[in-house]
Amino acid sequence: MTATEPTARRVLRPATGYRLAGSVRPLIFSPYDPCARIVAGAFWWATRTPQGPATLTLRPSAGDLLAEGYGPGADWVVERADAVAGLRDDLTGFADLAAAHPVVARLAREHRGLRMPATGLLFPRILRAVLEQKVTGKEAYRAYSATVRHFREPAPGPVPLLLPPEPAAIAASPYWVFHPFGVEQRRADTLRRAAAVADRLERCADAAEATRRLTAVPGIGAWTAAEVVRVAYGDPDAVSVGDYHVPNTVAWALAGEPRGDDARMLALLEPFRGHRGRVCVLLEAAGIQAPRYGPRAPLRSFARY
Repeated sequence: MTATEPTARRVLRPATGYRLAGSVRPLIFSPYDPCARIVAGAFWWATRTPQGPATLTLRPSAGDLLAEGYGPGADWVVERADAVAGLRDDLTGFADLAAAHPVVARLAREHRGLRMPATGLLFPRILRAVLEQKVTGKEAYRAYSATVRHFREPAPGPVPLLLPPEPAAIAASPYWVFHPFGVEQRRADTLRRAAAVADRLERCADAAEATRRLTAVPGIGAWTAAEVVRVAYGDPDAVSVGDYHVPNTVAWALAGEPRGDDARMLALLEPFRGHRGRVCVLLEAAGIQAPRYGPRAPLRSFARY
């Protein structure tokens, strides 16, 4: 086998109506994500596994989903391909909960092919979530892309992707390395602290344990932990408390209120306990947004400070 040939392969059989692009969307930061992208309808994802670097591709094929892996970790990513695609997502009980609210019922029907992925890997998501703390999406993506490219390591396979940085490399870097990427010392130090304990975090048995360990890291709170476990474990109940937009979106969609705080958001989501995060995913997939008042947050560059 050459570097451009898969070393592991598996055929997956998703349910009728399954939507690959929508399901794996949380794994792609932007169309220019250096670690993941969709090319000609196929999803490509580069990551580090317990068995080494790997690239996974998921390609629709006559109603099936062809999973192929490249690199030393090929067997690991292919064995987990169904979870990455969201095919292990458990919707038990959600239909009954959704039926209680007309908006949620409609979204569940319209987006029934959407599934929540579960990568089984925490640190790549920690990297992204920490860099997203309290900044605009554009600022976060610029910092993420610059960080990945700084620690540049090509991923195996035929598509030019980069691997997420090694936690050890980030932990060993002084905070000022991240300054030119637009990352101030607070986020840089949080990222470095999380990287230093990445091995222990990766050994968490479930989302609850991961949440406890993540929030014990200074600088990581409920919002960051939820962003991580929703994707690493496919946790359908993880709610990003402390988000700038989500409380308003939930209040607007479920109660017709243009503004809401975390307490109001959690009260409105309570009837969907067990799937509260799934409701938020459906609202995002539908593009529902609360009315905006005032200007957008400005883009900043900490690199100039």
